[in-house]
Amino acid sequence: MKLATFVTDSGAERVGIVHPERGQMIDLQLACRAAHGEPLPAFANMLELIRGGDRALDIARELDNRHSGGESFVVPLDAIRLRSPVPVPEQIRDFSTFDLHMRQAGAAVARLRAERRGDDPSALPTPGQISLPPVYFEQPIYYKANRFNVVGHEHEIRWPARARRLDYEAEFGVFIGRAGRDIDACNARAHIFGFTIFNDFSARDLQEREMEGPFGPAKGKDFDTGNAIGPWIVTVDEIADPYDLSVTVRVNGEPWSQGSTKDMRHRFERIIEHVSADETLHAGEFLGSGTVGGGCGLELDRWLRDGDVVEIEIDGLSVLRNRVAKPSDVFKYA
Repeated sequence: MKLATFVTDSGAERVGIVHPERGQMIDLQLACRAAHGEPLPAFANMLELIRGGDRALDIARELDNRHSGGESFVVPLDAIRLRSPVPVPEQIRDFSTFDLHMRQAGAAVARLRAERRGDDPSALPTPGQISLPPVYFEQPIYYKANRFNVVGHEHEIRWPARARRLDYEAEFGVFIGRAGRDIDACNARAHIFGFTIFNDFSARDLQEREMEGPFGPAKGKDFDTGNAIGPWIVTVDEIADPYDLSVTVRVNGEPWSQGSTKDMRHRFERIIEHVSADETLHAGEFLGSGTVGGGCGLELDRWLRDGDVVEIEIDGLSVLRNRVAKPSDVFKYA
């Protein structure tokens, strides 16, 4: 199934099953009332649906299978506004798992730093000369993002006022469906609820400066609307092989980036094993893959401009689309 959080014209926030091929959404709570005469707590919001586990998903499938398409609880997609599938995730951890991105980004950051300092550009390293630290190969590396900065498909991204270079980052990710601690990688797939697309917008000039610290990214990543997730969650049963998906980025319709999930050094099963060591991983947490190789403007030395529309398309997961807007623009988001 494809599961989404959406807002109706009245402002009510709902969860539903998406049928993009028909341009329709099934409002699960209204469908449940029509079929059973009462609401189901698991359909109150996406977090409750995730926590409801297999029983809640089975009821959702049953409601999906019995509708004909003309009922009052079936609404057209163009009549609703999508939010992030989980508007406020329980936690966000974003990883670095693509070697090519790490090397190309490392060389690009050296270029930005040289420009800021006025250093000799002839001495800059190439991506092939970037040496990744041993710990990167030994274990998944991540930072924690601000879970309150999340927006969804078609929401505007507010350009940070102090930033000159705003960038996209093409990623995919998982929402955890079942809590656990000390989860073995061979059992980790059972803890994944579903997959979605992630655009980790980044203010590169702020990030380059602050990471001289040295420490993880902060204001280069943490700004309102900086984490775009969506358009919906695709449950694990729909994706035969999440590690062989093509990733394409278009800016104003022009292809900028092309990558693949097959190049992940540490897959989500290993990531879940690592994160859950001595620590409970909760239902509703989000784990990002990190940027695919070539999946950001930093690597290409191409930069977003005010008003640009960024689309990330991943096989089987659909398209996540967002427009960037500088603070002088009229800015509204749900």
